[in-house]
Amino acid sequence: MTGQLAFVESPVQLLNVLEWAHTQSTAPVAGTTDGALPGPRLPAPGVPTSAAPATGGPADATAPKPADALTVVVLSPTDPMSRGQLRRMAQLARDQGLTVHWQEARNGRGALVRTLRELARPLRSAERVIIGDPFSRYVQLLLTLFAPRHLTVVDDGTATMEFAAQLGRGERLVRWHRKGSLGPRELVLAPVTTLARRKLAPTRGRTVEIFTSLPVEAPPGVTVTENAYAWTRDTFGPPLLTGGADLVGTSLVETGVVDADHYARVVSELARAHGATRYFAHRRESAEKLHRIAVETGLQVVRPELPLELIARRGPIGRTVVSFPSTVVHTLPLALAGTGVKVAVIDIAPEWLRATASPRAQGFLSGITGTAAHEVDRLTTRATHPADRLEFG
Repeated sequence: MTGQLAFVESPVQLLNVLEWAHTQSTAPVAGTTDGALPGPRLPAPGVPTSAAPATGGPADATAPKPADALTVVVLSPTDPMSRGQLRRMAQLARDQGLTVHWQEARNGRGALVRTLRELARPLRSAERVIIGDPFSRYVQLLLTLFAPRHLTVVDDGTATMEFAAQLGRGERLVRWHRKGSLGPRELVLAPVTTLARRKLAPTRGRTVEIFTSLPVEAPPGVTVTENAYAWTRDTFGPPLLTGGADLVGTSLVETGVVDADHYARVVSELARAHGATRYFAHRRESAEKLHRIAVETGLQVVRPELPLELIARRGPIGRTVVSFPSTVVHTLPLALAGTGVKVAVIDIAPEWLRATASPRAQGFLSGITGTAAHEVDRLTTRATHPADRLEFG
């Protein structure tokens, strides 16, 4: 049995798998027993792979060939916000007729071995494998088990830009916000990362596609396909617009890139300058930081139940959306095309960075703002006392 198998670990990855499937014109199959597309069948958690049925339900003559089918495997994270968003995204995927298998890949001792055992067979039988995070150690380990004929990488934040650049330069895969030196854990996993990088590169027997809304230069032999967020626009909205502005949060503090005090001060300045009333939190932002923002700025902190592209498209949303450097400065203009919403991005000043930040951080963040769509305004800061003054660039 052949088919298409997608591995996702975040809500945004699953959203972009749906966008990719939309471009392939994958439709629900009439006649299946559970409304699912046929594909590599996966057992229920804890059931040995050998006990799983080998095929899907019966399908009529209008069903796509098995090679065109898509099964999504959610490698569930541990943090509650990501799990909640993924549950809701999984239901949206099922509503589109896709098979979704929830895998508790990090649930205590033995989870890794159990996951590898249950996924080995469908991995080996899949014609195409779709992944959302080539930097994921979990995905890299899975990549050592198989050599798919076709591989697709969908967006999971701005890491796609770094992945394409590192693949093109032949470098080892390292997230942009990580320090340059290898720690003990990285040294142990280095052989896995090296092998996975080879599995992510195109060869005579393997095609590699990057499906992205970001401006990336195609590495040699790699196909880059534009993600225009057509499924999002076709499915939701247009949104009701509010009179004010909304701010979009970031996890740059949590990843050790930006100083917490600078971040809180700039959020306060942005709220005052743009008349913002809501702050859409990133799913990885800490409760302590969000509490500080709410108390010091008076902003309503919103924990979105879905990726921001869907929240914004469903509305209500502010006429202006202000964001720190992140994927949304590329995706929101696509998702909100034709709605009249203006997106603005704030430059990260060098003095905001922590001393422990990666040496690559400033250049990478500047690249995100510098390559933002022409519809996006750039905001810059001019150092004053006691706080930064924000200006349009």
